[in-house]
Amino acid sequence: MHYAPAGRKPELLLKQTTHMKIKSLALALVLLGAAGCKTLSHGSGSTNQNQPTVLQVDNQGFIDMDVFTLRSSQRVRLGTAPGVSKSNFTIPPSLVSGLTPLRFIADPIGGRRASVSQEITVAPGDTVVMTIPGV
Repeated sequence: MHYAPAGRKPELLLKQTTHMKIKSLALALVLLGAAGCKTLSHGSGSTNQNQPTVLQVDNQGFIDMDVFTLRSSQRVRLGTAPGVSKSNFTIPPSLVSGLTPLRFIADPIGGRRASVSQEITVAPGDTVVMTIPGV
């Protein structure tokens, strides 16, 4: 049995609670995938300054995602990662100079809340892998 605060109907409270649980679960899953981001270095252990810096997105969900990179307060759109597919995006060289802390944003198309990864240190020529889990 659900108890509602004065002035609220129990059905409305139940709908709000269920809606909040779904939102929280979806956000937690996306953040978990974003937290799983990792930087892979090239075989020699040193990066080549002339190689592009790449973000590989493995979108395991059905929802298409707009992907952004965030450096300090600068947000740059990299592209769209279609649902149930893998995509590669080149991070603009102007954003990566030496060891650069970056965050990545996955914003569901038609959704309300974007997910932001933890800060990751990236060097020119690195490949960063981001997995967006299916909900």
